[in-house]
Amino acid sequence: MRPFSIKTKLCVLVVASVLITTGFLLIAVRTATELRFVMVFSMIATLLITQFVAQSLTAPLDAMTGVARAIAHGDYGRRVSEGRRDELGDLSRAINRMADELDAQDRQRKELVANVSHELRTPIAGLRAVLENVVDGVCEADPETMRTALRQTERLGRLVDTLLDLSRLDNGVVPLKARTFEVWPYLSGIIKEAGMVAAARPGLASGSGTHTRSDVHLHLDVQPTHLSAHADSERLHQVLANLIDNAMKHSPPRGRVTVRARPGPYPGSLTLEVQDEGPGIPRAEWHRVFERFNRGSAAPSHGPGSDGGTGLGLAIARWAVELHGGRIRVAESERGCRMLVTLPGNIPEEG
Repeated sequence: MRPFSIKTKLCVLVVASVLITTGFLLIAVRTATELRFVMVFSMIATLLITQFVAQSLTAPLDAMTGVARAIAHGDYGRRVSEGRRDELGDLSRAINRMADELDAQDRQRKELVANVSHELRTPIAGLRAVLENVVDGVCEADPETMRTALRQTERLGRLVDTLLDLSRLDNGVVPLKARTFEVWPYLSGIIKEAGMVAAARPGLASGSGTHTRSDVHLHLDVQPTHLSAHADSERLHQVLANLIDNAMKHSPPRGRVTVRARPGPYPGSLTLEVQDEGPGIPRAEWHRVFERFNRGSAAPSHGPGSDGGTGLGLAIARWAVELHGGRIRVAESERGCRMLVTLPGNIPEEG
């Protein structure tokens, strides 16, 4: 039994009541006081002590009730005092932990909705760009253009299908559909889609902002040209689409964005770089750029209609890379910003 438990306090209350009553009885015997006066005084003393103990027990319960009602109405900012050293103190700490977890889950739910909305905007923007170019007569509805539109539609469908995996996300299990593919045609397709979105008319929403940067040149550098990789192509598409979009958004007029691919140390492993010629990211903010809703304090985006985005793109990129067991970080660069992604591929098991 702990020294400050409720049981101890109740035992002390009973012992104190018995001692008070016994004391008054001894006084009555020695002073010939009438028994009725002894009973009245002992009852008053016992009631006062009981009231004091009851108040110390019911006051925190009232506070807990108020906090529980606030949590039930969606207010997760209320907390209970944890200064007590008895069972009520344990209950207070448990309620506060529950409130913290509910608050975190509520934030995660809101961030999840924002992430899903953010990711759905990119294929919708690409599809809209293709259709608007066809309607405006910029390009013809040839098989190649329709295939590009079909790819965006299929990607949109796959992103919607990921909503069905939310239960697995809650359990910490996210499926990766890794496969081996050739890097050059894969990256070439991503760059072509990024160029189509950037060349669309002003006001078209892209993955992390509203901008048109048709003046930015996209350059692909894959060595060796027959390089292959082993990864989930859809998850990797999320990473590269966000990195390229950010690089284009922060590039100077007539700037250049370079996407490099090199083999890693293991079979199927891959090293990717996306580098721009913009103002770069201050070193003091390197550790924060992948936090959700962080937009940093770098120079504003270039180009007409640019905005700061939602601050979710790099957080989504880190999430997708870490699913592969890889790493994404800001790397040293003499000019602009250089984002480095490493994917482990098929790591041999240690025997």
